[in-house]
Amino acid sequence: MKTTLLTLICASLVASGKEPPNIVLIMADDLGWFDAHFQGNEALDTPHLDQFVTEGMLFPHGYAAAPVCTPTRAAMLTGMSPARLAITNHAPGHKEGMVPEGRKQAGARKLTYLPIEKVTLAERLRDEAGYATGFVGKWHLSHRKGNDKAGKKFEPGLRPEFQGFDSNVGGYDRGGPPTYFAPYKIPTLKEGEDGEYLPDRLADECIAFIKEQKKGPFFLTFWNYSVHYPIEAPEDLIEKYKKRPVENAPYAAMIEGMDRSIGKVLKSLDELGLTENTIVIFTSDNGSLFGNGPLRANKGHLYEGGIRVPWAIRWPGKIRAGSRNETPVISTDVFPTLLEVAGLKPKVGTPLDGESLVPILTGVEKLKRGAIFFHYPNYAFHNRNRLGGAIRKGDHKLIHFYDDDSVELYDVVADPGERNNLAQSKENLAREMREELGRWLKESGAKMPYVVNKKSKE
Repeated sequence: MKTTLLTLICASLVASGKEPPNIVLIMADDLGWFDAHFQGNEALDTPHLDQFVTEGMLFPHGYAAAPVCTPTRAAMLTGMSPARLAITNHAPGHKEGMVPEGRKQAGARKLTYLPIEKVTLAERLRDEAGYATGFVGKWHLSHRKGNDKAGKKFEPGLRPEFQGFDSNVGGYDRGGPPTYFAPYKIPTLKEGEDGEYLPDRLADECIAFIKEQKKGPFFLTFWNYSVHYPIEAPEDLIEKYKKRPVENAPYAAMIEGMDRSIGKVLKSLDELGLTENTIVIFTSDNGSLFGNGPLRANKGHLYEGGIRVPWAIRWPGKIRAGSRNETPVISTDVFPTLLEVAGLKPKVGTPLDGESLVPILTGVEKLKRGAIFFHYPNYAFHNRNRLGGAIRKGDHKLIHFYDDDSVELYDVVADPGERNNLAQSKENLAREMREELGRWLKESGAKMPYVVNKKSKE
């Protein structure tokens, strides 16, 4: 009965009014779980995101697919886990076979780009549902050195305009901009006037796309470069936060600057009368490079501070305003969710690691899966030297560190700071979760760390 009811509701959502709805997918870069006022950080001002959350559904247990950026971005666009894609580290990452001092293994072999053969969310929405597709901001999925047989460089041919997007403003292989103030020196962004602030400029580009495609349906992907390094913000905001109880005033100022840019885009939807027929998703690609409040560790770690991030969805008339859902969700869920929103179905025979969130957005039923998984078998530039995988199931999360074969188990609901390791006191649960993680890694074809020797170097 539930399945029948869900099917009817989803069909009516797509068929009613001006459906299919417009889609705006907003992702911040390196924004930590505690880096917003609506998450309880009273030292920060994020008024536009605060308002956004009151109009939609907040997911306090929202996760990025990886503790670094490139894997999360690839997972979101394909619905496949970083483990399945073999895109498991930020691009370009360390040189193949590098072993840090004091370690015995090299990080797993990996791809540093999204292969052109992978079918993206943008391709499906454009080609099968008639969406106009626009990309604005950070891409970081095209880092491939060398030339093809015709002598052309690989990298430009892997940018958004070759992965299903009708337009690309700002997206190329780099993970961070050379600077946040014009001149930007970004090859896919026309230079602005000296001193122009990049988040404001990218918001203006988003608004231009929305105005051009206002008749819809459109799919706008706004992946802000903020708040990634270099830490740069308008001077007036920096001065403001020097008077606040924050450890890093420029970083806090960047957060408000990012919030301001998102507010401009959301306001444009209101002014054009598009808000009621637009679903907006907001999240981050991984945890903060800095502190993450009550959570443990930060970017590059499998602890909550590295992978738990802000997550909220607004869909007027479909999602109850001001609602909150405790279900763990993850970046791979975006792909099947937006397919269903647009009236499309997953391709038979194509692996899918995410699950559509439409059932919980509409309040019809719970998700079917029992666990979510993570695989980070590489070393990060920012001195993260543990290789591991993780599984979140119910209230508990287990981390399996590959380098020393140890496990840690936490109740991340009661203990979000992961201070009390339950691996010994809940030995049976730890064993069961480790085994389930192992089965998932095997089914995904996950590449693992390896010991460097003559044979592996050849």
